[in-house]
Amino acid sequence: MVNFYEYMSPRPEEERMRLEVVDRIQRVIRELWPSADVQVFGSFSTGLYLPTSDIDLVVFGNWETLPLWTLEEALRKRNVADENSIKVLDKATVPIIKLTDSHTEVKVDISFNVHSGVKAANLIKDFKKKFPVLPYLVLVLKQFLLQRELNEVFTGGIGSYSLFLMAVSFLQLHYREDASSPNSNMGVLLIEFFELYGRHFNYLKTGIRIKDGGSYVAKDEVLKGMLDGYRPSMLYIEDPLQPGNDVGRSSYGAMQVKQAFDYAYVVLSHAVSPIAKYYPNNKTESILGRIIRVTQEVAEYRDWISDRWGGQSQSEPALNCNGNDVTILVEPRELDECNNNLSDDIVVLPPVPRSKASSNSSSPPPSSPSSQSSSPSSSSPSSTASSDAVSDKPACYKLAKGFVKPL
Repeated sequence: MVNFYEYMSPRPEEERMRLEVVDRIQRVIRELWPSADVQVFGSFSTGLYLPTSDIDLVVFGNWETLPLWTLEEALRKRNVADENSIKVLDKATVPIIKLTDSHTEVKVDISFNVHSGVKAANLIKDFKKKFPVLPYLVLVLKQFLLQRELNEVFTGGIGSYSLFLMAVSFLQLHYREDASSPNSNMGVLLIEFFELYGRHFNYLKTGIRIKDGGSYVAKDEVLKGMLDGYRPSMLYIEDPLQPGNDVGRSSYGAMQVKQAFDYAYVVLSHAVSPIAKYYPNNKTESILGRIIRVTQEVAEYRDWISDRWGGQSQSEPALNCNGNDVTILVEPRELDECNNNLSDDIVVLPPVPRSKASSNSSSPPPSSPSSQSSSPSSSSPSSTASSDAVSDKPACYKLAKGFVKPL
């Protein structure tokens, strides 16, 4: 996980490229409204972004009606946005302009007068300091969801903010006090995260609360405080910055994400079990590489960025695109204590297939390496990996009676 994090973390030239994208858009905005304030939030602000992640911008100013179409027209005329990519979502809960930068293929979302995004970015930075393992855990989880196309809220997936809060809750309620330590075993934590949200978390009856040290909340209690006709979503996450706001309300595909997490738990648990040494691919494939891949297309895109915006750092670790250099450190003893080893009769599911490499690496820029779809088997656990599985040993996190399915 450490190798993966170091490889996928933003390079200086990638940050410079993104700052240029922000500057181009900011100049257009300042030409229209000289007093407008443009701020960056989201993953680019917190540093938790993948090479293909988008940039979130918010524009603060005084308008009677949000000037979505005015800015959209200006961005078109100045060729800042790819002609076919720019869209105005004026009917969304938070109206935004979505575009792809014509020079870099970086995707950008622009909103107006929304303060919550900037506050959320500051909250994330605070939690990163409190839980040093969070960046490693979140970056792996973001890649896992990205390649299965489960990371976009507008298609029912789990957005970055929701995923981050799920990880924070997981660490807040972890039964081991050293879970937040920078020296904790991140491989064990990753498997435990998949176990919790793939098998044991009761999505029907339970919500997630971050404030006051973290807790689970019964949806029946939440329902009492909601207006008529409204109900807690399947993935109810109470917004720590805005009481009454359900962060996961648009993630209608939460059960698909749950299945994907369950699949990952089965695969990783088998990979670190005592019988793993007998698997035919044991010596040719890393443990983490069984559930995530860095595609050749992404590698070529990053190389193109390095050529345009600066040389590659000499100290940067190398990583093969097939993910086989990524290691996940797990002591079998720790897994035994946490009841993470599965019985020998469970069938190992196939790993996520490699995406086809781009056939042309010289065209600048390469086609945008957006999310790579995996085969259906990669997101559908076997029948033996049912979320109704029962064990007679304690799980590796706190259980609140009625909130999490008993083991």
